[in-house]
Parts: sequence; structure tokens; C-alpha cells
Amino acid sequence: MITSRCRTPVALAAAAVLTVACGGGGGGGGGGGGASGPPADQAALIVEGRKIFRFDTFGDEAHWTDTLRMHEVISTAVAPVTALAIGLKVDAEALPAAVAKGIKEGSVDLTSPDTTVALLKLDAVVGLKGTVQTVNGRDALTRVGVTCALCHSTVDNSFAPGIGKRLDGWPNRDLNVGAIIALSPAVDAAKKAVYLSWGKGKYDPRLNIDGLNKPVVIPPAYGLEGIHSITFTGDGTDIAYWNRYVAVTQMGGRGSFSEPRLNLSVTNGTEDLVTSKLPALQAYQLSLQAPSAPASSFDAAAAARGKVVFGGAGKCVTCHSGALFTDANTTLHLPIDSMAEPETPSYAFRSATKMYRSSPLKGAWQHPPYFHDGSAATLEDVAATYNTRRSLGLTPQEIADLAQYLKSQ
Repeated sequence: MITSRCRTPVALAAAAVLTVACGGGGGGGGGGGGASGPPADQAALIVEGRKIFRFDTFGDEAHWTDTLRMHEVISTAVAPVTALAIGLKVDAEALPAAVAKGIKEGSVDLTSPDTTVALLKLDAVVGLKGTVQTVNGRDALTRVGVTCALCHSTVDNSFAPGIGKRLDGWPNRDLNVGAIIALSPAVDAAKKAVYLSWGKGKYDPRLNIDGLNKPVVIPPAYGLEGIHSITFTGDGTDIAYWNRYVAVTQMGGRGSFSEPRLNLSVTNGTEDLVTSKLPALQAYQLSLQAPSAPASSFDAAAAARGKVVFGGAGKCVTCHSGALFTDANTTLHLPIDSMAEPETPSYAFRSATKMYRSSPLKGAWQHPPYFHDGSAATLEDVAATYNTRRSLGLTPQEIADLAQYLKSQ
């Protein structure tokens, strides 16, 4: 049952991520302190949280199977080559040796939906959880759901493009969520057009709440430790807030979410499959560190000069302050302060706070494009945009150096 202004969820998650469990942060995502306790207890909680992050659907099969009928689409029309083309990833470590060998040698048919069903049976498709049963002597996909990892994990491509070891917390900027939803036979032509307008690496976690369409980039689910303002707009005070929002309102998980600031109250089903999992999920997300920039990916001398610009003429440190590179724990900013505004519709005005937080910069090298709407393709574009919009008077060399410093983070 959905009350207030929320429609039946037709979208994925977010980390997520995050979340940000499954969506809506920016820079590093958000998150306060995790559950505390003896080291052994905390380690066990993190292990449990990883299992939830990767494989738990919170019962959202009711939405993805019963409502959207995605199991039918996957079984008949989504071969591995199609899945990879729309940004889905395969966990190489879940592949038996014979299957891995068959893929390399070409004896495994990557153009057949039957192979996709086989990969789902192996729990090898990142972010999808399938129930495969024997029907009339052959494997059949009878139910399917999504997990936080769909949007907030990728792979290292160590086996092949789109196939490799999991990189939890890394935003899947190859994922075309809208194209996936548009495959559903339950979605009409008008809604398909909206979903297909998003493009890869973007998702609108407010569309089914307010009916407007302005997707944002899928955020990272790493680097969250110590950051207390959740999502691009700082709606919550810990990761669990956004995890609950996404699990219930976006993924279609069984449970409840309430936000008086949005006049929003959502309850799916009669059992709660979300609340008990939030502490472990948050603990795992807080354990995910932002990846360090590869030494060969930036000019160290230019980055050193850019650090001076960052703290001086660029005035970046005014908002991206401290070890976390953000003032989000103490300050939210008016929409006019965002380099993506003015925009129609304004993403901030669709949120609970009606404001933006300063995105953390750790790991910024890893996840272009930038700004919440992805309007800056590179970190050079970020520096140039600030220079123009803030009338900073930076020289082309200072802009280039500043970009190298951001790439080093």
C-alpha cells in the first residue's frame, strides 16, 4: 500500500548507495557512524552487511516479478551480450572453471537468454537475484529482484569487458537503468520514453514520488565514514535513512518509509524485510574506502601546484574542507550555489531539505561525469565551470593544475 503522493515504485535503486544503499549520494555518498561494539562483533556485522548489499532484495521480487514481469523479459530477450550492453556486470569469481573456460573459448553462447538464466542461477549477475527452477525439464527463471549492488557495484574487467572481480561501492556509470525498466511489458509507451531519456549512469529517485523527470548520476557508496549528510541534498543523518528510502520506495522492498517533509508515507506488503538489515548494511558501507588514484593517472607536479590553487585562489576549500573534503556535516547550501543550477525541474526543490550538500572529493578521479546532473564531463570542466561561475580569475594553467589535484584525490 502506498499513501500520500507516492506512486507504485517503478525504478531501481539507488546505495546505495548508498546511498546510498542504492542511490543518491554524490562524491562520496553519505553516512554517519556505524554500529559499534567489540572488533569481532563489528567484523561479523560487516560480513553480514556485504551479503545484504550484494544479494538481499528486501522482498522486491513482488515489484520486479509480479508487477513489472522482468523475469519474462530476461528469459526471452536478454542474452548476456544484451545485458552487458546496458551495463549489467558479471562476477567472474562466481563462475565455475568450466563456465569461465567456455566463455573464453566461445562454447558458451553469450547470445542466448538461456545463458543469462544460467548466470543468474550461479548468482553471477551483479545486483540481480534470480530464482531458477526446473520446469518441463529445463531451467526457468521464475522470479527476479534487484539488490543494492546493481547500481553501486561494478567489476574490474579482469576477465573481459563487463566481467571481472566485484568493486563494491563503485558507482556503475555504465548501467542504463532506464533502458532496463523500459524493457518491462507492464510499462506504457509514455513512461518508456521517460526512462529511455535518462541514459547510462543516471537515475531519478524522485520520479515515482513527484512525477517529474530530472535524473542524477549514480553516486559512489564508498568513502562514507564520518559524513552525516546523506545524498546530494543531505536529506538524512545516517546511511540507514537513504537505504530505507531506496529499499522501500525505489526497489519495491517489503517495509515502510515515512518522510513528513515530503508528505510521504509508503508501506509495501505486511511484513518488514528492511529494518533489521539496516545496521549491518550501514556497517559494510562505512567499511568501503574511497579508491586511491593510480599514480600514473595524474601529473604529480601539477597536482602539487593545484593544491595551492585549491586552498587559495580557487576558494575550493571554503566548502570542500577538512579531511573529508566537505562541509556537509555542518552546512547545506542554497540551490543557487550549485554549479548545475538553475535547472528545470530543480533537483533540490524535489528533496526534503530543498538544499544541496558539498560533495566529498575522495575518489573523485574514479567517477566522471560530475555535479549531481553529470553536466561536467571531466574534472577540467569542473574547474573551468567554477572559474566562470564564481569569477575567480584563474589562468588556464591554474585551471589545469587544479584539475590535476582533483584527479589525485
